[in-house]
Amino acid sequence: MKIRIKRISFSTRMRSFLRGTRYLFFITGILALGYVSFALLDAKLYQVSAKRSLESLVQVEKEHKLIQPKQAVKAGDVLGVIEIPRVGVSVAVLQGTSSRTLRRGAGHIEGTPLPGEPGNSGIAGHRDTFFRELKDVRKNDEIEFQTAAGLFRYQVDWVKVVAPGDTSVLTPSTESALTLVTCYPFYFVGPAPNRFVVRATQVLSRGIPR
Repeated sequence: MKIRIKRISFSTRMRSFLRGTRYLFFITGILALGYVSFALLDAKLYQVSAKRSLESLVQVEKEHKLIQPKQAVKAGDVLGVIEIPRVGVSVAVLQGTSSRTLRRGAGHIEGTPLPGEPGNSGIAGHRDTFFRELKDVRKNDEIEFQTAAGLFRYQVDWVKVVAPGDTSVLTPSTESALTLVTCYPFYFVGPAPNRFVVRATQVLSRGIPR
């Protein structure tokens, strides 16, 4: 009889443990889903706000038609909006590549020229959000970069996959170029082993009339 009582007690504790574990996993899943939903909503709302802010800056530039003194760019500042019409990319670009910045938009890689300036400007973005459609980019696709100073157009020269430590894609250039970088493969689960790179050269710029 004593052995039977112990078995029942152990079985009861095991069932309680399993119920508690399932409950814990359920709560963890709900919290994770809530965080992801919050992050996506925050990014969407921020994109709308950033694009409206840029439109206002463009309008101010057009109305005043004055050469404004160049302001220092701070981390998180909105630099412009990148659009790749053929594949449907449209994302606000912020200064810097912190985790918070890349959650809200694409980020300008510090140490590279600002978009529209001479040289090779680097832009990074997450493969599972704003830069997902880069997987469909092809040579000769047009990229537009709207800033407060004007609209800059680029044409894709090449697309390739490189190792994470390969910084040659950001090598300074004598021409005005744009290099978009994201993780690869696009549907890889966990930290991606490679980087997907799109290089484009400026073909036309249309600054604000002075």
